[in-house]
Amino acid sequence: MVGDLRVSYWYEGFCPVSGECLRLPRTVFVEAIARDLMQQLATDAVYNREGKMYGVLLVELPTGETQVLKAFSGVLNGFSVIEGWVPPIPGRDDVALEEAHTLAELENIKQELITLKQLRERQQCEILSYDFEQQLQQMSNFHRQSKQERDAKRQLFYQEITGEALTTALAELEEESRQQGIERRKLKAQQNAVLQPLQEFISATDRQIQQLKQRRKALSRQLQAQMHAAYSLMNFLGQSASLQKLMPAGSIPTGTGDCCAPKLLHYAAQQGLKPLAMAEFWWGESSENQEKVQGEFYQACVERCQPLMGFLLSGLKSQSPVPSRPMQSSLSSNLNDRAGFNLPIIYEDEWLIAVNKPPGLLAVPGRYRDTQDSVLSRWRYWFPDDAEIMAVHRLDQETSGILLLARVRQIHRQLSQQFQQRQVHKVYEAILFGAVTDEQGVIELPLWGSPENRPYQQVNWQYGKISVTQFRVIGREGNYTRVEFIPVTGRTHQLRVHAADQLGLGMTILGDRLYGCNAAASRLHLHARQLSFKHPQLGETIDLVAKTPF
Repeated sequence: MVGDLRVSYWYEGFCPVSGECLRLPRTVFVEAIARDLMQQLATDAVYNREGKMYGVLLVELPTGETQVLKAFSGVLNGFSVIEGWVPPIPGRDDVALEEAHTLAELENIKQELITLKQLRERQQCEILSYDFEQQLQQMSNFHRQSKQERDAKRQLFYQEITGEALTTALAELEEESRQQGIERRKLKAQQNAVLQPLQEFISATDRQIQQLKQRRKALSRQLQAQMHAAYSLMNFLGQSASLQKLMPAGSIPTGTGDCCAPKLLHYAAQQGLKPLAMAEFWWGESSENQEKVQGEFYQACVERCQPLMGFLLSGLKSQSPVPSRPMQSSLSSNLNDRAGFNLPIIYEDEWLIAVNKPPGLLAVPGRYRDTQDSVLSRWRYWFPDDAEIMAVHRLDQETSGILLLARVRQIHRQLSQQFQQRQVHKVYEAILFGAVTDEQGVIELPLWGSPENRPYQQVNWQYGKISVTQFRVIGREGNYTRVEFIPVTGRTHQLRVHAADQLGLGMTILGDRLYGCNAAASRLHLHARQLSFKHPQLGETIDLVAKTPF
C-alpha cells in the first residue's frame, strides 16, 4: 500500500556509469507519513530542543510489504545512534579517536578565543579613548572661541591703538595662540603615551586570535578530510565509494554524508530494500544560518546531497521516464531541446526565458550552502554558456508559477524598471481555507518584516510599506474559496499576509503553515498564473499563462 502517488518533488541524479537520470519521488502519501512523524516530534520534548532536518523513506521489503525508515541530520541531543532511527553512514567510528582529540583541541581554542575577545584592556582602551576624545573636543571648542575673540580684538586694536602699543598687544594675542597650541599638543602626547601601549597589546592579541582562527579552520578541514575519506556509501548496485571519491573537486562542504537523504538511501541499499518515496522536512527553531520553517518540506541540498544522488540511486529503476543528460548544452530557441532540464519552459527567445516554477524550489540561490538549489542555479548548471542569466523578479519558494529570467543585462534592467513602475500585470490563483464573504475588493495593508523574525511579515502601521492587492472570488467548494489575486505592489509575502490577516480576508492560503493554516495540504496553494509585460526588445506585449495545477 503506497497511498496517494501524486508527486510534489523528484530526488534525482545521473548514474555515473550509464548517464541515465534516476529519480525518486516525494509523494503526497510519503508527506502524510512525514506529518505523522511531525506529530510525534511535537509531543516529545526530547526532539524539540534543536532545529534540524528529518527524513522518512518508504521502502518495499523483499516480501513485498512496505516499511518506513526515518532519519535525522547530524546528531540528535549529542547522539548519532538512537534506537528506531537509521544509523549514520559508516566511517565515523574509524576516525573516532582522531575526532575526539581534534574536538578537544577545537574546544580549547574556542575557550581561548572567548578569553582573548573579553580582554580587560579592550574595555579600558575604549573608555580612555572616549575620555581623551571628550577632552580634545572640549579643548577644541574653547580654542575656537578664543580664536574668534582674538580676531575681534585684533580688529579693535587696529582701530584704536598704534605704534609700540599695537605691537605689544598683537604679540600678546600671538603668545596666547601659541600657548593653546602647546596645550593641545601636550594633551595629544599624553593620549598617545597612555593609549599606544594598550593598542599595541590589543593588536598583538588580535594577531593571536587570527592565528587561533586559522588553526581552528585547519583542524576542522583536517578532520573533515579524514571523515570524508573514511565515510563509505553504498548504492543499489552494491557498489561502495568514499565521500572523497564521490566529491573529489575542491573542498567538501561540512556535514556532507550526515544529511537525511544519504543516510536513508545508504541504509536501504545496505539492507536490500527498494525505495518507493522519500521526504525531508525541518523541525524545531530556525538558527541564524538556517532560515527554515518548521513543518516545511525541503529538497535535496545542492552542495551536500545533490552531488551524491546519482551514485546513491544507481541500480534503482527510475520511476519516471527522463532522458539522459546531454553531453553539451545548447542555447537554441527550440523549446523541446532541453534534455535533462526538467522545468517547464513557457516562453523563450534570445533575450528572455519564462519557466513554470514548481512549489518547493527557490527562484534564486539563497545565502547558505543548503539553499543553493534554485531555478537560476539549475539553468546555469545545465546551460553554462548562459552565464549572465538573471531572475527579473521573485516567487516564494513554496509558490508555483511563472518566473521570468533575462539573458541580457540591459533587458534585465528594463524589465526590472517595468516591475518597479508597476507596469507588469500579474495574476495569482489561490485556494483559501475558509469561506470569503466578499466577492471582490481591494486590500490595502502596510507590511513590515521584523529583522529578528525573518522571513515572517506582518501588518505594521508605523513601519510597514504600503501594499495593495485586488482580489476576486472565482469558486467555492465547501469550506474552501478559490480566489484570484492581482497584486498592485510587490512586497514579500504580500498575498499570503493580505489573505491571512484579520484586517485582510482573514483566511489563510491552504497549506500556508507559516501564517497559521493547520489544514492538511500537500503544498502551498498559491500559483502565479498570468504575467503580461512589454518586451523591451520587440516592443510588443507578451502575455504568458501557466495553468493552475490545483
